[in-house]
Amino acid sequence: MLLKWVGEIKDPIHDFIRFTEIERSIIDSRILQRLRRIKQLAAVELTYPGATHTRFVHSIGVMHIVGLMTGRLAELGYLTNEEVQLARVLGLIHDIGHGPFSHVFEEVLAKKGLTHEDIGRWLLRESELGDLVEEQGFSRAEVASIAFGGITRGRAELVSKVFWGPLSPDTMDYLVRDSYFTGVGYGRVDIGRLIGTLDLVEGELAIEYPGGLTSFEDYVLSRLQMFNAVYFHKTVRAANVMLARAMEWADAHLGLTELKDVDFFLKLDDCYVRTALITLEPYDDLSRLAKELMERLEARRLIKCVYERPVMGRGDLLASVLSRPGVRGKLEAEIAEEAGVSPEEVFVDAPSVPSIPLRPGGESVQIRFFEARGGVKRLMDESEVHSLILGLARYVDLVRVYALPEHREIVRKACEKVLGARPPGG
Repeated sequence: MLLKWVGEIKDPIHDFIRFTEIERSIIDSRILQRLRRIKQLAAVELTYPGATHTRFVHSIGVMHIVGLMTGRLAELGYLTNEEVQLARVLGLIHDIGHGPFSHVFEEVLAKKGLTHEDIGRWLLRESELGDLVEEQGFSRAEVASIAFGGITRGRAELVSKVFWGPLSPDTMDYLVRDSYFTGVGYGRVDIGRLIGTLDLVEGELAIEYPGGLTSFEDYVLSRLQMFNAVYFHKTVRAANVMLARAMEWADAHLGLTELKDVDFFLKLDDCYVRTALITLEPYDDLSRLAKELMERLEARRLIKCVYERPVMGRGDLLASVLSRPGVRGKLEAEIAEEAGVSPEEVFVDAPSVPSIPLRPGGESVQIRFFEARGGVKRLMDESEVHSLILGLARYVDLVRVYALPEHREIVRKACEKVLGARPPGG
């Protein structure tokens, strides 16, 4: 791979990460620099104090990993240097649309039918970043369509497959970086081995069998373990739910999702929103509750999990919370009425909400394997891949209900009346 490097960044995960001139101009742009002020894991630091890393350093890491993946494919003759450079640019900018506190802001955006990918497209269209991309000979529309989840055909189709495929450079960096900074010991992925066994066979990205199987099994298990230990940890979710509701309830007054212009959005970082919520002058019940939640969060007086139950099937009442987010409010109101508290003092949480950054049950981890015999590469059927781990690594959906500490017992009893008794250990 013959990209011309002009500098390097020392990263605690990947060591030295080199960058090109176009990458330097993007890194130094206002759009990317804003990500230094957005924590990768929102309020996770209240449970894992080391988790203060930012969306900026994650973006640098994704640029590096996708560069390794496309560099491997370039060495095999499937991609050009220009396409490798395109992939690295995508890695840099894929998260520019994240709002304050990263995925937690997604829950507020979802009320308006928006995602951070929508914001990313808007920023690329309206800001100087789009001009930078075009000055380097890339199509603004093509970059947006790949980086923010569109369908791409033609020369960039393979780049898109790498970026959005089951062996995701985004997820790989997420796992190893979040594991390192939380200190949980999961998320250990042998990125080099995975990439070293990657090939294009019969038009599909595939991993060599059996050489890459163990590394892919580790990747799948890491996703599951990080979900359980970090992303959907009871206390982590308590803090993030409080943050999401506070932003949601104050949005009408603070205009967090109005997206008036690029300059306003660039001010929307963690510090801006935290300060706005703490200094909020209540003007109605919801804004008062928003400020109260933020004050509780600042003092680490978190809401408490009073009920937890696995979803047993489509006929289960709680299954509708996973598939239809609007059901959550109705369920909260029913539980609140039974408990004799305000609906705003009951919090139903499910792994399908937008503020969960990684849900193993919601993302495909199926990848093709290939076998090489006598110089001939052949895609294998799923039945030919022998892996006990891949067969057992299944996620069980859980729905939880939280309450203010002072309402813990009455809301717990109300939940059992409305939703049924909790299973042992639930």
